[in-house]
Amino acid sequence: MYIILAILLFGILIAAHEWGHFIAARLCGVTVHEFAIGMGPLVWKRTGKKGTMFSLRALPIGGFCAMEGEEEDSDDPHSLGNQGFWKKIFVFAAGAAMNFLVGVLILLILNFQAAGFYVPVAAGCAPEFEAVNGGALLEGDVFYSINGSRIYTPGDIDLILMVANRQPIDLVVLRDGEKVVFHNLAVGTYSDSEGGAYQGYGFYRTAVVKEATLGAKLQYTWYDAVDFVRTVWFSLKMLVTGSAGVNDLSGPVGIVSTINEVGAQSASVTDALANIAYFGAMIAVNLAVMNLLPIPALDGGHILFLIVSTISEKLLKKKIPLRYEAAINMVFLALLMGLMLFVTFNDVMKLVGGRTVS
Repeated sequence: MYIILAILLFGILIAAHEWGHFIAARLCGVTVHEFAIGMGPLVWKRTGKKGTMFSLRALPIGGFCAMEGEEEDSDDPHSLGNQGFWKKIFVFAAGAAMNFLVGVLILLILNFQAAGFYVPVAAGCAPEFEAVNGGALLEGDVFYSINGSRIYTPGDIDLILMVANRQPIDLVVLRDGEKVVFHNLAVGTYSDSEGGAYQGYGFYRTAVVKEATLGAKLQYTWYDAVDFVRTVWFSLKMLVTGSAGVNDLSGPVGIVSTINEVGAQSASVTDALANIAYFGAMIAVNLAVMNLLPIPALDGGHILFLIVSTISEKLLKKKIPLRYEAAINMVFLALLMGLMLFVTFNDVMKLVGGRTVS
């Protein structure tokens, strides 16, 4: 059942993305030839009143919104290429914006069911901490930021420390509403709360519950969305620096498998649906961020080409033909598809390798 839900979730997120492009195109007066969910052979189609063909295709791995003048020059005044700069930006960015809104809406629904929210606070520090760092953390100090990155939830501390990779950190806490700063906290040998020795930064942490008022629900919905965006950027940073590799990526197969595990390991069906919905919100926000990266074949790549072409037209009085952009997009699309196939194969091998014989 959870695998079916995972596939359905993918379909909803793809539909939302393409629907964003479709609505934006319609609002800007751009002719849309086809609005498709899925890729490959045609399974079902219907032509709307304004001539747009709505279709379902066999492979549930994507979708598209085919607009007049999107990939080639057109004399049609209703083509995308003949719209103004900001209208084009609006159309290109609308898919990612719709994914982000879907993610926020899911988070809002989940957070409106919450009875309270966890706030990360200090539970003191190791006896050696004050001598090493020139000051002590007190019980009840609220964690504010690490290395300039805000801390909203207890999980943020684990994430930011993982990115820090055991290097010195700058820690800021709130004490009676005032910021207290600890510079260059380094990993060292400290005593834990039971007197044993461990390697770490020397502070203890816990969490207190904040009442789930209307303001808190709205606030933590935004915090969750910001956390998802930040997680994407941290992940990209780890890929660039080599802290993570391509083998750590997950494609559709890995994500479906993870959603199935999340559902199966939940205490009840209600918890499973809530956990899957939360995971779906994370994927939605991730899709929004990834699609806006300035990489050809992605929405961000279209925006990049638009900016470059506009600058060229202003400075050199020469517009870059769309066929050049289309050719570059085809090359990068092939590369992205190759990466997706590799990641999918890797996901399958992980699943096969994880099976045991009984």
